[in-house]
Amino acid sequence: MKLNISGRTALVTGAASGIGFEAAHQLIGEGVTVVMTDHNADDVTAARERLDSEHDKTGVVAADVTSLADLSRMHRYVSENFGPIDILVNSAGITGATGSFHEIDDADWVHAVEVNLHGPVRLTREFLPDLRSGGWGRIVYLASEDATQPYEDELPYCAAKAGVLAFAKGLSRTYAREGLLVNCVSPAFIETPMTDAMMRGRAEDLGVGFDEAIESFLAEERPFMSLGRRGQPAEVASVIVFLCSDAAGFVNGSNYRVDSGSVGSI
Repeated sequence: MKLNISGRTALVTGAASGIGFEAAHQLIGEGVTVVMTDHNADDVTAARERLDSEHDKTGVVAADVTSLADLSRMHRYVSENFGPIDILVNSAGITGATGSFHEIDDADWVHAVEVNLHGPVRLTREFLPDLRSGGWGRIVYLASEDATQPYEDELPYCAAKAGVLAFAKGLSRTYAREGLLVNCVSPAFIETPMTDAMMRGRAEDLGVGFDEAIESFLAEERPFMSLGRRGQPAEVASVIVFLCSDAAGFVNGSNYRVDSGSVGSI
């Protein structure tokens, strides 16, 4: 399959680890100039150093997606060093507070929504002039299985990710005729630092080992994951990269589930 994106420029958030890192890695492999960003400068710099790529085609900048000042500063850095972007991959996100509804306070809700929903909204607003300028553009948002199959102990995260789906769908109707296509990818239980932390907490709560915590979680909490394992970041990234390409030129306003069947509905 010819993706035809060599020479494009992409900004990938949450690029220090997990899905964001693998998306950056695969985009670079397709000849895309990639600017990697995350909230911690040391982490995202170390991530860039792990890539087998020419550093003059890979930028790195630390930014907090909840900060308008950070986003403006990042935009200046990208513009001055790489020009306008063609591709925006919104991978930054947090699980946030977990527990029953009555255990989660207002600050917990605000934090989850600020990072997981307002972050992508603000980032899109900041870089929209770039994405509209060339007659060709791609935006991919990382949603989640939780957006369409919410879990009672992750309600702030679920609600924020459902908001991402609605935002992306609405946005996809606005600029498609200018060549800017907008889509979502919804992973489930991928092997990332975020799910590692979840499983360490589960192991501690249950008094079991890490691997046993994963096995019991799959059996008890994710029974529809027919492959019976955590997914790999590269398996999600390959779908992201497809949606960033010319091969997906007739895909707009879609949500691609990469979840081993975790979502029970059709």
